[in-house]
Amino acid sequence: MRFSDILGLQHLKQHLTTSADNGRVPHAQLFVGPEGCGTLPIAIAYAQYLLCANRNGENTGGQPGCNAKCDKLMHPDLHFAYPVANSGTVKSHAVSDHYIKQWREFIDQQPYGNLFDWYQSIGVEKKQGQIGVDEAHDIVKKLSLKPYEGGYKIMIIWMAEMMNNAAANKLLKLIEEPPENTVLLMVAEDEEQLLQTISSRCQVLHFPPLPEQVIAEGLIKKGSSRDEATQVAHEANGNFNKALDLLLNDSEDLVFEKWFIQWTRTAFKAKGNKAAVHELILWSEEIAKTGRETQKKFLSYCLTLIRQALLLNYRVNELVYINIHQEDFNLQKFAPFVHENNVQPMVRELESAIYHISRNGNAKIVFTDLSIKLTRLLHMKAA
Repeated sequence: MRFSDILGLQHLKQHLTTSADNGRVPHAQLFVGPEGCGTLPIAIAYAQYLLCANRNGENTGGQPGCNAKCDKLMHPDLHFAYPVANSGTVKSHAVSDHYIKQWREFIDQQPYGNLFDWYQSIGVEKKQGQIGVDEAHDIVKKLSLKPYEGGYKIMIIWMAEMMNNAAANKLLKLIEEPPENTVLLMVAEDEEQLLQTISSRCQVLHFPPLPEQVIAEGLIKKGSSRDEATQVAHEANGNFNKALDLLLNDSEDLVFEKWFIQWTRTAFKAKGNKAAVHELILWSEEIAKTGRETQKKFLSYCLTLIRQALLLNYRVNELVYINIHQEDFNLQKFAPFVHENNVQPMVRELESAIYHISRNGNAKIVFTDLSIKLTRLLHMKAA
């Protein structure tokens, strides 16, 4: 993957290539940015630049053999670590190498993909993956070897915040005192979830969401019309992965939208209505049957929708980017029910539900409790 393949981020590309050309390559770097902004593609392009560039600019020549190996993610000095879980094919002690074939296909097809897309591609979307101590042991072992081609050894750790404490502690010494010519690139969406002892040992580079114009141009190259690309880019809110899903009508948000509408309508009816309360319990049971990653993404979608409704209620329409696709639901009419008296409790309850789902709480109990609380909050009067 070359820098020229990546959307936008010209200032970051310039920073990385200039520092590499001048021989100032930090041994441990942390790329932090929201989903779909290109942190993983730019980490791969940077690794390829370090391994293959002739230091005279863009790595389009000089070492065609090296570039060919990097393009296929088969360079012997380029290693990857990413969240995994046991599956039908990997019964225990799952590590990244068990899924390297699927990883190469995933990067080829969805370089801007998110964690949920990755779990789907390896068939573990109903589980919570992690970067565990077995993975950390493999990372230490790989980086302790000499470079195969005599240059850099590079390890890219994607979604580094999914590293558990045992793995993080095992990597501390490696991050602080790495072998010669070793570069560790960690990619994360939420820096706060990383151990402070890890992030403090890295040079941190923050990535912004992609501008609408950049996303629109990327969609046009994929065959979209300009009008459609402009509309989808606005709704994507800086997330190119979401823009592609919306363009193909393959976004999980379309399913989440239906769940949310059914949920809120039933919650409105549930006050003093036993039949509607029963419907809420049945709805909770259905959501509880899905995977935990799906449940967490749905709750995050609800948080986004609640915040967007509040902006509509306060008439800050220029900051509203979400688009409801179901014609029988009007976000403008829902907005007055999200106000200063209930928005903070709503957000608090949704964030608490995400936490409990992450901690393997009983999903049926979590969603039933959340539904009953949502019913009370939606009926709360504005000031």
